[in-house]
Amino acid sequence: MRQSLYHQFQEKKRQGKKSFAVLIDPDKVDAVKIEELVQLAVRAKVDYFFVGGSLVISTYLDECIQQIKASCNIPVILFPGSPSQVSKYADAILYLSLISGRNPELLIGQHVISAALVKSSGLEIIPTGYMVVDGGAPTTVSYISNASPIPADKNEIAMCTAMAGEMLGMKLIYMDAGSGAKRAITENMIEKVAGNIDIPLIIGGGITSPEKAYLNCKAGGDIIVVGNAIEKDPNLITEISAAIHSVAVAI
Repeated sequence: MRQSLYHQFQEKKRQGKKSFAVLIDPDKVDAVKIEELVQLAVRAKVDYFFVGGSLVISTYLDECIQQIKASCNIPVILFPGSPSQVSKYADAILYLSLISGRNPELLIGQHVISAALVKSSGLEIIPTGYMVVDGGAPTTVSYISNASPIPADKNEIAMCTAMAGEMLGMKLIYMDAGSGAKRAITENMIEKVAGNIDIPLIIGGGITSPEKAYLNCKAGGDIIVVGNAIEKDPNLITEISAAIHSVAVAI
């Protein structure tokens, strides 16, 4: 029986191994672009593909995932922005609850709507505490969520939010500055959160260089997610992957 992806996340965290996830928005790719990204990802030893977006207005989600799965063995994990973003062709879904906001629809309301569909999908379901952090510019996720992000300099708020998420039963914490963020989450905030939770920590948004990805790992991020920067320059996949995987395993 194949090891669950969540168990894989846990084992890597226990061993101090860092992972790289390439985020693909189905609205922004076609078959040619997907093939290019997959080939680069395979060569760079990317760990995961995250697929989804805040809107996903196209009907390309299933086809996108099927093409990725047909071209490589890299696991595909749904990163849904709405209940409609479910595909049986993926390996798992991050079942996101926006714990940083106070919008009840994104804490539990949308989950009630999607519960039957997600349950019957056959996907590995990973409850994820989703935390939006101010990235210095309005982002799609902050607009769609109708919720204020955590201020970039309020490390204690981020820490306590993540702790609450873990104690409420979330299996992952995902801190996101949002697609197109002008600034990434600070290493100080990541370190504060990582030092006070035991579950794997995902970091995304505003990561545009190998150096930033490396520093985020050193601060305590377990999985680094990059999407927008790769849309602009796919060759960053190789450099960022190398930086993330160069982080020394703690003994």
